[in-house]
Amino acid sequence: MENNLPYKIFFINERAATIDFGNTISEEINRKVITLFKRLCMEPPEGMLEAIPAYSSLTVYFNVCLLRKKISSQINVNDWITAELHRQMQLDLAAPTEQKNTIRIPVCYEDGFGIDLFWMSKEKNIPLEEIIRLHFSKHYRVYMLGFLPGFPYMAEVDEKIEVPRKPQPQAIPAGSVGIAGKQTGVYPLTSPGGWQIIGRTPIKIFDKNKSTPCLLKAGDYVEFYPITKYEFENY
Repeated sequence: MENNLPYKIFFINERAATIDFGNTISEEINRKVITLFKRLCMEPPEGMLEAIPAYSSLTVYFNVCLLRKKISSQINVNDWITAELHRQMQLDLAAPTEQKNTIRIPVCYEDGFGIDLFWMSKEKNIPLEEIIRLHFSKHYRVYMLGFLPGFPYMAEVDEKIEVPRKPQPQAIPAGSVGIAGKQTGVYPLTSPGGWQIIGRTPIKIFDKNKSTPCLLKAGDYVEFYPITKYEFENY
């Protein structure tokens, strides 16, 4: 990256700058992102409004009008933000030893719930039961939330069941569990979507009426386990 730094900083608009560690899925990088996110939330720099973590980047939003009043008129606001973010990056980003917060999520993979399982089985030449087993046999890290409120982007699925998104979005029921590339995720709301759907959970992963609406957060781990249609309907 520029100047041999392991990251780059760029603006996505006048009030938001992104610290980017590279387009990759890496637990080590994601830990750095979350460590930086938590530190900025605890000790926000002047004018910071919010920070949004992603797989390997952190976008920081600033109150530009406030900064123009606070900093010298001789200094460009974007230059000040860039310098401040570089300063933040000089601080220790070593993530403390993580305590794994694992959430177990039940999934019904049966007919009518895993609407793309038959397509996947034919496409990958793998029995349905093996696709299901490969999916629930791994623990997944929640790298980020996005797309919909509380939608968790998790990785990585077994390479045998990596599949591309659908060519055209379809209506997806809330609770649907899908795969797209190396990722797996859960639709918190009924929505158009392009992930390949292999099951559905009866759990609400987003509930606007709760004090903490999102069941999951970046840095959590998820363990799926299979349930029957009867268990789903009576959960």
